[in-house]
Amino acid sequence: MEVRSYRPEDFAAIVALWGACGLHPSRSDTPVSLARKLERDPDLFLVVADGEGGIVGSIIGSYDGRRGWINRLAVAPGLRGRAIGRLLVETVERRLAERGCDKVNLLVEPDNRRVVDYYDRLGYRTDELVFMEKWLA
Repeated sequence: MEVRSYRPEDFAAIVALWGACGLHPSRSDTPVSLARKLERDPDLFLVVADGEGGIVGSIIGSYDGRRGWINRLAVAPGLRGRAIGRLLVETVERRLAERGCDKVNLLVEPDNRRVVDYYDRLGYRTDELVFMEKWLA
């Protein structure tokens, strides 16, 4: 298995992986918006390729110059427990730290609460906040 940066030709495979993992792509998860993401942080948008052209893991990291973020961590259900997710998280954390980032945030959607214990084992802690959003387009 190979950890590498996401490529635009991975779009269909990554959306299929997210679906298999119960993640719901939003309006901003389009080929165009993901290509724009590559322009900003190509080394933080990672996939795990299985060597046969398949994508079995993904993570989208980002950095705003102050805080790091982790989004869309996904590992193919049949391959969980093999430290693929840990590898992706630790790779993004290391790359963020190299940029001077000292805090990483992540959000868990209510229907995905089962992953809270996993992130807790990786050292993340719950912080009670109110999340708000506004779509501009």
